[in-house]
Amino acid sequence: MWSYEKKLQYPVKIKNPNPKLAQIIISQLGGPDGELAASMRYLHQRYAMPYKEITGILTDVGTEELAHLEMIAAILYQLTRNLNEEQIKDSGFDTYFVDHTAGIYPIAASGVPFDMKYVGIKGDILADLHEDMAAEQKARVTYDNILRLTDDPDVRDPIKYLREREIVHYQRFCDGLRIAQDHMDSRNFYACNPAFDRGCGKTCK
Repeated sequence: MWSYEKKLQYPVKIKNPNPKLAQIIISQLGGPDGELAASMRYLHQRYAMPYKEITGILTDVGTEELAHLEMIAAILYQLTRNLNEEQIKDSGFDTYFVDHTAGIYPIAASGVPFDMKYVGIKGDILADLHEDMAAEQKARVTYDNILRLTDDPDVRDPIKYLREREIVHYQRFCDGLRIAQDHMDSRNFYACNPAFDRGCGKTCK
């Protein structure tokens, strides 16, 4: 159960439309390391996580990623609103426009629509947590790249906030990994998964 507050987690107030920039930022909506993939990854991984502390982390972070999805969508909307035909053609936004007008559609900057193949869910504690830590670092790099490509302060401000949150999420998953290892046999994390009591030759902690 969620309690939804009807405002963005961080304000987005962009004065100058820029459809060319929107075509880059859209990767954080529907790209391989974007917010949609992150929210789906964490909110589905949590069901197979045997430790409630880590389930709580996945729920918290996954829910926040939904808020980040809203922020990215707001950025895209504000960058592409009220465009005239000349702006659409000159910016290269015409190929997107012909399919989606100025609607917000989850797609990567490369033009590939969102695909659940981006979402890593293994049902194994260590595999999933390492997946999550890597995902946060890849998202942070994507935000780094976006910041390198724009000098608009109205865009940079919320993007910098989102980048900062990726670092915090990475740290939270590092905490989750330490919690998981405290529950596991430290002599051999990989041979003995506590979710299974058979096949590893000894009782898992």
